[in-house]
Amino acid sequence: MTGLGTPNQMREFVKDGTVAQFALWNPEELGYLAAWTGAALASGQITGQEGETFEAGELGEYEVGADGTVLLGPPTVFDESNIDDFDF
Repeated sequence: MTGLGTPNQMREFVKDGTVAQFALWNPEELGYLAAWTGAALASGQITGQEGETFEAGELGEYEVGADGTVLLGPPTVFDESNIDDFDF
């Protein structure tokens, strides 16, 4: 199955067993990384060139990829054990 649902939309279906798990990038971490990336660019620490690295606070070190991309990494997997930890 494919689609898009947030923890709040999917909670009922995870808890009743309809869906065992689903994955999304955690928006809190994505925003956090975007802020650190912007700060690194604004301060001149990075220019957006492929291969440059910078520290993104609690998330650790990141590398600028092709076309200036910075990827958060693997998505967060939501299941019955953690779905109540998220409210979005």
